Amino acid sequence: MKYSEFENIMSTTRMGRYLAACNNNSKRAMTLYRKNLQLSQELFTIISCFEIALRNSIDQHYLTIHGNNWLREAASTGGMFDNQRCRLTADNINEAIQKLNANYTHNKLVAELGFGFWRYMFAPHQFLLAGQSLLAIFPAKPQSTPGMQYNASFVFNQLSKVNNIRNRIAHHEPICFISGQPVKSTTYARQHYTLLLQLFQWMTIDEGKLLYGLDHINMICNKIDTL
Repeated sequence: MKYSEFENIMSTTRMGRYLAACNNNSKRAMTLYRKNLQLSQELFTIISCFEIALRNSIDQHYLTIHGNNWLREAASTGGMFDNQRCRLTADNINEAIQKLNANYTHNKLVAELGFGFWRYMFAPHQFLLAGQSLLAIFPAKPQSTPGMQYNASFVFNQLSKVNNIRNRIAHHEPICFISGQPVKSTTYARQHYTLLLQLFQWMTIDEGKLLYGLDHINMICNKIDTL
């Protein structure tokens, strides 16, 4: 496809930063756009695997402690999330139950709730009210020191970083530039890739085996760097 056709489809505004990053070389700009799509696809696959691992680990942990319908009961009147500070969490659960309607099962409810919901299980009020035990799903997490606290707030912030790049990719925003600048860089993607691998390791999941055949992040980043 000619660049003029490509730009007409993607928009001049959208392609502007790619052109600028490639010194107005239209062929390289098209290649960079496609490499960014490949990188986004690869990274989103890894994020999806992590999201499923995270929600399943949280669910299994609380099934053991709070019972087979812990989510539904937590959002019910008198449940652990039935208070003003956890109102949005309870609303998310109840809205998902209402959406499922007659098809409700606990497992379907777990699948219906998004990454942001599970991240908030480590937020201060949710973490406290559910028993302050959820860090157990990260058995290989470093021990806290006086200078560095690997507590629920730390985990929440790390998950926020994952959620942010997840949303960025989902909204078709590029991940191959320095933030706010039309300058090619894979640092942002590499940092979040490293974070995801670290979180898998903290959960004692062999990320190499899990992602076998799916993970080509470094290869694509290297191609972008040398473009």
